[in-house]
Amino acid sequence: MGTAAAAAAAAAAAAAAGEGARSPSPAAVSLGLGVAVVSSLVNGSTFVLQKKGIVRAKRRGTSYLTDIVWWAGTIAMAVGQIGNFLAYTAVPTVLVTPLGALGVPFGSILASYLLKEKLNILGKLGCLLSCAGSVVLIIHSPKSESVTTQAELEEKLTNPVFVGYLCIVLLMLLLLIFWIAPAHGPTNIMVYISICSLLGSFTVPSTKGIGLAAQDILHNNPSSQRALCLCLVLLAVLGCSIIVQFRYINKALECFDSSVFGAIYYVVFTTLVLLASAILFREWSNVGLVDFLGMACGFTTVSVGIVLIQVFKEFNFNLGEMNKSNMKTD
Repeated sequence: MGTAAAAAAAAAAAAAAGEGARSPSPAAVSLGLGVAVVSSLVNGSTFVLQKKGIVRAKRRGTSYLTDIVWWAGTIAMAVGQIGNFLAYTAVPTVLVTPLGALGVPFGSILASYLLKEKLNILGKLGCLLSCAGSVVLIIHSPKSESVTTQAELEEKLTNPVFVGYLCIVLLMLLLLIFWIAPAHGPTNIMVYISICSLLGSFTVPSTKGIGLAAQDILHNNPSSQRALCLCLVLLAVLGCSIIVQFRYINKALECFDSSVFGAIYYVVFTTLVLLASAILFREWSNVGLVDFLGMACGFTTVSVGIVLIQVFKEFNFNLGEMNKSNMKTD
């Protein structure tokens, strides 16, 4: 009898220990990955379509709000964000966010056709590296959830470390929006990118949190009222963040190259989102040394690919010119 009681206690302890690190089913992971990949491709087209609409509107001397191509990009952005929301509810944040890299080469290829932006042999090599790095990220990213209930979410949202991080982010946003952006925004691409990326510290955790809170609301249990209040607060934060991001993304597209903006934005946004998610959800606690190094190598490969796409885009050379140069040398 004592042995049975001890076994039951051990099972209960194991269940409690595993409650904060639940592994999604393979079907859920596959579905989440599929949605994340499609969403990244849709998001990769948004900046190009919006830039095309802005250029067309300037040529006509009208507002881009009247251009159908700009609206197509805006609708694509909304669809991509909905897809990201569904993906975040199915798999860990650190598995979904880096897949946005797939949108960078797709956007660059699309921009080369719609906006006549250059994509030379190094740019194509960068596209290949971005895709390869994304595959490495998928292989080595954590497959378990560190936060699975509304109670755990509330506990982590009130963690002093996360609250301190949010205060620092808010202070930086206020400085950028009210002091730095009016003076330097149109001439320095990092100003608008920093604003949009810092807001990612609110949008992605809020999206993930809404999915968790919705589970308790739908089950109509005693904690559903608290879950509803939490969900409404997170929806308000998410809505404000998206509106501000939307404004400064279009400001950036009016002043800068769409593919340059998209590439730098991906690197900075992903870095800050992973930092915020690591502080809030602590999904990295389930990653071993080998997987951590694998993710670091994957992210580095993606970043190098993005640099190749953008930094050398003004160089006018191709394989034919390289062969001619080699023939002259011989």
